Amino acid sequence: MNTEHLIADIKNLSIRFGRIQALADVNLQIEPGRIIGLLGANGSGKSTLLRAIIGLYLPDNGSCRTLGCPAAKLSAEHLAKIGYVHQEGELIDWMKAGQLIRYVSVYYPAWNHDLEERYIREFQIDLKARVSTLSPGQRQRLAILLAICFEPEFLILDEPASGLDPIARGHFLDLLLSLIQDPRRTIIISSHILSDVEKVIDHVWILKSGRVIRDCLFDDLREEFCQLHLTSLNGNLPEILPFTGIIACKREAKQALLTLQNPSHNEIEKIAQTLNCQHEIRPLSLEDIYKIVVL
Repeated sequence: MNTEHLIADIKNLSIRFGRIQALADVNLQIEPGRIIGLLGANGSGKSTLLRAIIGLYLPDNGSCRTLGCPAAKLSAEHLAKIGYVHQEGELIDWMKAGQLIRYVSVYYPAWNHDLEERYIREFQIDLKARVSTLSPGQRQRLAILLAICFEPEFLILDEPASGLDPIARGHFLDLLLSLIQDPRRTIIISSHILSDVEKVIDHVWILKSGRVIRDCLFDDLREEFCQLHLTSLNGNLPEILPFTGIIACKREAKQALLTLQNPSHNEIEKIAQTLNCQHEIRPLSLEDIYKIVVL
């Protein structure tokens, strides 16, 4: 793809904080319309990467261009196309929630008032409450509203559901599912709630110790691993199960549950027939795949 049309183009990006190497030689590209899941343990560099993309952190080495511009030089026009929600939810504390919404909305001619009303209703935002009195979860709901209602071209969500209760998280997920229907919108979502993430993403980045260990389509990652359930139809299973790519195996005398990497469905079929076994191939959840990849 012509790099001029990329939402972000990251080359050999390295950022260090004192003795801590937060990011090391990161090379990533964001194509328009992607919904990217950014995964990694605490301290893996996720928030550093997101802040570098919008120019809050400057690289020690390498470069990051966002919306065709060096991230450090993003103009007001560029920033007006970017929505950003971070887990701290820093807001103007002395304002009331309704005042803050009106204050922010006047800067965006395309502010979606219908979406605002829906969000206020579903998330039960108290417009008369002073921001300083809101709970962490309520602050996070308000921060999400402010980042979404001007309908940004590029939406960055850094642990957006970290302070939400299960019901509010469900509402947020429904809202996110509606937002991704617009093919022009590009979203990065960083979250530890992988069961939510896998419902919306089409691409995966996985960081470990500041380095990228996966950058691929989500469908490709799912096809890389599977779970195989075997049931013997004639006596006990053999001591050695002759499948390739076995990562894990739980077994009893006549049953086994295998986790396989790069499985060949034809091979599985043939071996199961040879062993006189019933077999069932099941996909792994994103959470299970993540545990395999990072260990």
